[in-house]
Amino acid sequence: MDVLSIIKQEHREVADLIDEANECEAGDERLRELAEEIAKKLAMHLTIEERIFYSQLKARAEDEEEKVDMFEAYTEHAAARSLMDMLKSGRKPDEQFKAEVQVLGENVKHHVEEEESKVWDIAREVLDQEELEQMGEAWGKTKQRAMSRNGSSDGRARAGGAKKRAPRAATRGRSKAGH
Repeated sequence: MDVLSIIKQEHREVADLIDEANECEAGDERLRELAEEIAKKLAMHLTIEERIFYSQLKARAEDEEEKVDMFEAYTEHAAARSLMDMLKSGRKPDEQFKAEVQVLGENVKHHVEEEESKVWDIAREVLDQEELEQMGEAWGKTKQRAMSRNGSSDGRARAGGAKKRAPRAATRGRSKAGH
């Protein structure tokens, strides 16, 4: 499966969870459960997307507009992470918590809309179908490793949490394209 199909599928899964969370009342414990699931899925998605997809697009973006679009996408990811951090407070799912979930949802939906147009246009311009397929394969393998490393079989591993770094000796001599 090509990387764009995988990204679209994950976007729809998170959108469904956001819609379900928006239907919850403030104070509903299900709201907290949904917020946790959204944050876990998003953390993994954002991390893999930046490593496998965005890194290639950023390196190949040619004109100023494409570069701005890529930096905007990275900035929107940072904003989503910041909003997800707000939800980790451990407090009850009160009115403020519900508002934070709603703002995260609005942010994510806006980002998806722009990504599936602007960023994907860049991808289709600078990547061929074989590269999109290879990225899809790499995405699947990366997600599997993250899930097994975190003891999760349902896709809710914390790929965006503490990143495990390779020892310095193992990274020496590796080209940027090898990441």
